[in-house]
Amino acid sequence: MSNQESRSSAADESAGQVNSQWIASQWIAGQINSQWIARRAVESLQQRVTAIAAELTDALARETALRREKEELLQRQDTLTQEFEHRLVNSLQLIVSLLSLQSRKTDSPEAAAQLSMAAKRVGAFGRVHRRLHLLDHLDTVELRQYVGHLCEDLTDMLFDGNPAHLVVVEGAKIEVPTRLGIPLGFIVNELITNAAKHANGEITVRLETTPDLGHCLSVSNDGPVLPNDFDPGGKAGLGLKIIQALVRGINGRLQVGPGRGQQGASFKVFFPSTA
Repeated sequence: MSNQESRSSAADESAGQVNSQWIASQWIAGQINSQWIARRAVESLQQRVTAIAAELTDALARETALRREKEELLQRQDTLTQEFEHRLVNSLQLIVSLLSLQSRKTDSPEAAAQLSMAAKRVGAFGRVHRRLHLLDHLDTVELRQYVGHLCEDLTDMLFDGNPAHLVVVEGAKIEVPTRLGIPLGFIVNELITNAAKHANGEITVRLETTPDLGHCLSVSNDGPVLPNDFDPGGKAGLGLKIIQALVRGINGRLQVGPGRGQQGASFKVFFPSTA
């Protein structure tokens, strides 16, 4: 081999080595670059995770604060309600005491009788009020028993125990959730109060369960028959407006018609098992 060929072969070998080294350096640089990109991606992901975690922590802290504030407001509202109830009961008892004291001091037998009756009615009103709020901390209530006790208090309040005026409760035993029992108690209170203005004798409260219409609570009296064109949604008084609002609140339906034997008036409230 000539010297020129030897030098050419050596140059080629040297060039190949340089090229291999360059390729290797490029590969190493690519690996380093890939690792750097991966590390940057991991760091960016960690930063995003950290930021999201911080946002979630702040959101949870705000939610906890709001929940605590809501609980404090509810507790404050419950305390104010209890205080109001306590003051109302005390005020009613004070009125009863003052009326009773005045009835004993008056020289007029007629005035004494009227004051004594007023004292009894105010006392009965207090019992009705307590009865209506008796269910506040219960889950369910047996409706016929509850309505029966309520009607006893209403009889004392409205009729002063007069045997000529009776409120009779009859029908099926129905257990309902308290959220239904409370508005139904107010409905009974309003219906009997309205019936007492027109009834001559007995007022009947009946509870029924029908397969098609669900539960039914009716209050009927033997007073004047309602006009044929009577519309409970028309120019109703305050009492009937309250009844209609309460019936809507329990997803019920109010039906008005004549009482037994086409005498007097009957108010029926159909309502589901759950509000």
